[in-house]
Amino acid sequence: MTVQELGCYIDGAMYVPQSGEVVVVTSPATGEPIANVAIAGKHEVTMAVMAARRAQATWSEVGPWQRAEICHRIGEAIARRIDEFAELHTLEQGKPLSESIADIKEASQLYHLHAEDLLRFHGETMPSSDPKKRMFTFYRPVGTWAIITPWNFPVLMMAEFVAPGLATGNAHIVKPPTHTAMTVLATLECFEEAGVPSGLVNVLPGGGELGDLLVTHPDIDAVGFIGSSVTGARIQSRSGLKRTVMECSGNGPLIVCSDADLAKAAKAAVYGAYFCAGQVCCATERVLVDASVHDEFVSLCLSEAEKVRLGDPFDNDTMLGPLNNQEVAKKMDRHLADARAHGASILTGGGHKPGMPTDLYYELTVIDDVREEMLVAREETFGPVVPILSASGDEELLAVANRDPLGLQAAVFTESTRRAYFFMEKLRVGQVIVNDSTGFWDINMPFGGAGGSATGWGRIGGKYTLMEMSDLRTGVIDLS
Repeated sequence: MTVQELGCYIDGAMYVPQSGEVVVVTSPATGEPIANVAIAGKHEVTMAVMAARRAQATWSEVGPWQRAEICHRIGEAIARRIDEFAELHTLEQGKPLSESIADIKEASQLYHLHAEDLLRFHGETMPSSDPKKRMFTFYRPVGTWAIITPWNFPVLMMAEFVAPGLATGNAHIVKPPTHTAMTVLATLECFEEAGVPSGLVNVLPGGGELGDLLVTHPDIDAVGFIGSSVTGARIQSRSGLKRTVMECSGNGPLIVCSDADLAKAAKAAVYGAYFCAGQVCCATERVLVDASVHDEFVSLCLSEAEKVRLGDPFDNDTMLGPLNNQEVAKKMDRHLADARAHGASILTGGGHKPGMPTDLYYELTVIDDVREEMLVAREETFGPVVPILSASGDEELLAVANRDPLGLQAAVFTESTRRAYFFMEKLRVGQVIVNDSTGFWDINMPFGGAGGSATGWGRIGGKYTLMEMSDLRTGVIDLS
């Protein structure tokens, strides 16, 4: 296998960082080295910020129809290479190839979506108390954004910011993690093909030190972040009064009411655990089941778990691939050890699968008799696990759900419209999905957290991101 030599992308060209620091990236599926990624530092941040600000000053004056056209071209260029990018993504990330294909396809669609959103993105006129005044609103770009993306959906989540950002006239410096930077850097050819002006999209792979250089830089106007609540809190404290859009950790829950379609709920719970190996902010992190249907639900969950095939992510029959990195595997180990020590029942799975190319292949795990104080219930495990807690009645299910501060996205299974509205209005989460998995996501829905800084603020998706990445301006004209 050819090992790629990768660096930064600044002002429309690849650039080898001055630091000399290189991270060797290995495939989670095979353990083989696949890339040497050179780490950006202070010098590269300075270069990228200068390029971005210079390009943004011109780009902000380009008309919306022209900006929309370029976004469409990016989407088309990515769509022509979905299979190529998906294979690269599976190689570096470890998720099944079918999931990678969906990721790249959705990234392509985001550029089309926001191109169309832009052409319907407008202000309004409003009456003034002074009859000689005319008041109206319009939008202007914020400026230069630092975009810090996670390793589970690197191309898709870059697009979640860069597509609406380009549409609204902004420039970007994207920091992907070093171990999933390959596909991000490869897709930059699509930006060049589409005619994106140099400097509007720059990519600097690196870790926390690089992120800190970006968010504290005086010429960075705003920060977009997707990742853990711990890192999000650190970014917020360091970025000061800069504009921020933060999408942080989630911890479910998936709520199964007494009148739920139990077979459908069990299938959704297991799907949310094996999709991307559970390494998703809206994965199945907690399942809260009404005590009256607990036993039947657990039995159905185990039946669904037996259908999940763990294996080579390039095999078409694989449903669950390896975890992406050792940090996640160690967290799984720690959470399961804590659950066992405090009396939980590991019904299936519970460890690394032997005989695989790496030790990142983790069995889909169903845990019963989980209590709120266990790590697997109060922290984001981020792995292929279905932790089941029991409660009696809607009020108790709600109370258990809301005691956790990681209120990102929840699912509720019920056949009652009244119950559906009860939970939609009372749960302290950003989104409530009724009768589908917590893993449900649509590129046109506003996505984000509620209940405080633990899940961040702002919304990603549809016209809402255009609003987040723009300044609302008010004009007042005196006609006297």
